[in-house]
Amino acid sequence: MGLAPYGEPKYVDKIYSELIDLKEDGSFKMNMEYFNYCAGLTMTNEKFNKLFGGAPRKPETNLTQKEMDLARSVQEVTEEVMLRMAKHVRKETGQKNLCLAGGVALNCVANGKLLSENIFENIWIQPASGDAGGALGAALTAWYQYLGNERTANGKTDAMDGAYLGPEFSNNEIQTWLEKNEIPFKQLNDDELYAHSAALLADEKVIGWFQGRMEFGPRALGNRSIIGDARSAKMQATMNIKIKFREGFRPFAPSVLSEKVSDYFEMGCESPYMLLVAEVKKERQKVMTDEQRKLFGIEKLNILRSDIPAVTHIDYSARVQTVQKETNPKYHQLISAFEKLTGYGVVVNTSFNVRGEPIVCTPQDAYRCFMRTDIDHLVLGNFLLNKTEQKQLKNDVDWKKEFVLD
Repeated sequence: MGLAPYGEPKYVDKIYSELIDLKEDGSFKMNMEYFNYCAGLTMTNEKFNKLFGGAPRKPETNLTQKEMDLARSVQEVTEEVMLRMAKHVRKETGQKNLCLAGGVALNCVANGKLLSENIFENIWIQPASGDAGGALGAALTAWYQYLGNERTANGKTDAMDGAYLGPEFSNNEIQTWLEKNEIPFKQLNDDELYAHSAALLADEKVIGWFQGRMEFGPRALGNRSIIGDARSAKMQATMNIKIKFREGFRPFAPSVLSEKVSDYFEMGCESPYMLLVAEVKKERQKVMTDEQRKLFGIEKLNILRSDIPAVTHIDYSARVQTVQKETNPKYHQLISAFEKLTGYGVVVNTSFNVRGEPIVCTPQDAYRCFMRTDIDHLVLGNFLLNKTEQKQLKNDVDWKKEFVLD
């Protein structure tokens, strides 16, 4: 998804002719001669490599136009499959609402296309759409089908409660752990916490934000998040290279006050789980010069696209998270304090982890990630930690080898 806008759809015809037999109703059959995932240890095989002119790119090597064009081509085919499926389902059932799950439902770009086509009046996407969501499905099956509990729905909100279903840690637990480990901190009341954190963000500081119950699913939704100033021209590169330790092209998502989403994005609905892509409002976009339009591939990365450049991808899109007062009051208050200070009700949000690492769960996890990266400040509940006051972790030299790169 992130790499596709840098490429051209050069391989679409080849994909349709060799890899996939796609029908008008969205049903399809893969040509398994090119794939190895059923019986081998790799997704694709040597025949696939020959079809696309060479072996896969080795991890950590430079990206070439080929990878960008492949990403764009696969993305376009994926979107076409989803659109055909959706049109067929609407025609056959007459239903106005669509629910999506499964790993492909995490493709928020395709979800955004589906939404903009207005095939369905409402689209809801399960926030843990990947394999991990099977655990939730098993629990719900037991609750409703085995135990016979009544299923209720109000037609307005889902029962995921913002997907904040994981463990939480009280201020007392956090303080006990901080004091036991002799970690310097400053305790703040709620008003001080939001105001001080907002001021740090406005000063282009990066904050590890740890609050309440951990999110369920692959997206950080404001309780285990790394946050920054969306107005900053350097924030995307800083977060990618110095904190996430990944390629600089990867885009970050905006967290925006739910009631203000249409002030920033072409979106008229909620997107609480960061699973829909929308275009940045035209009046916020910066028009490219003729010289900039001639650039190709990764050269496009450093062109400022809007007045919120840290969350604006090169095609003027953004993967939006709408923050609701009802489901995450603390995160909502933080962004509100930032808006009061700066006039902008939107911040950068990325998952609280480094590349390949699971999202942090405990205060210990959060502190370890904080100390391994260039995050400036850590907020654990009502406790603020300043990187300059901390002691370096011991015996942590080879930690990057601990996780498989994503």
